[in-house]
Amino acid sequence: MLAAQSADAEVRSPAIEAITAIYWKPVYKYVRLKWNVSTEDAADFTQEFFTRLMEKEFLDSYDSNKGRLRTFLRTCADRLFMKQLRDSQRLKRGAGAQELSLDYEEAERELAEVPRSESPEERFEKEWVISLFSVGVQRLRAICESSGKMIHFELFERYDLEDGDSKPSYAQLATEFGLAVTDVTNYLAFARREFRSCVVAQIRAMTATEEEFRREALAVLGVSPK
Repeated sequence: MLAAQSADAEVRSPAIEAITAIYWKPVYKYVRLKWNVSTEDAADFTQEFFTRLMEKEFLDSYDSNKGRLRTFLRTCADRLFMKQLRDSQRLKRGAGAQELSLDYEEAERELAEVPRSESPEERFEKEWVISLFSVGVQRLRAICESSGKMIHFELFERYDLEDGDSKPSYAQLATEFGLAVTDVTNYLAFARREFRSCVVAQIRAMTATEEEFRREALAVLGVSPK
């Protein structure tokens, strides 16, 4: 967060990109649900929002002592939307605005599965956690690839990430991957430990103080990090 608030664009840009990776889907789906705008207008709004974030337009006023980053960003989205309505502007990016590479089609497919009873605010909170875990999985894959431990990731993906009515047993995984059951146990323990570390590291990178970090880690993981 301190890097994201930096006056140096070279320091700020990677930090903003990390925030965008976590928050673009929560913002996009929040806009679609709360204001019932079209997919095109929601995409344009999301591009505009994170372009302004890249330019440090919002983050200068963020104070972790006054609230959580995700609540702050949702409030900023509300204010930007209302400002555009007051100005009678269509939700379109300005000429020459930076084009962010975001997969809106995937977001729409996911949005189709959202329960109608869920409020935009509830969806925003859940999307934040989903995006955080998604980045954690990407980082875990990269770690396993670079260290020659892709079988650890594949076991984690097969047992912990795949949807299904029933999970395979450790014995079934051992047979499937040609491993001893003890290896399956140890490899999964490694992957889970590394995944948690990836998530914790991402939370720390997106918080400004130790207090904020511990509060957010507790909200996401259910336990205070050591």
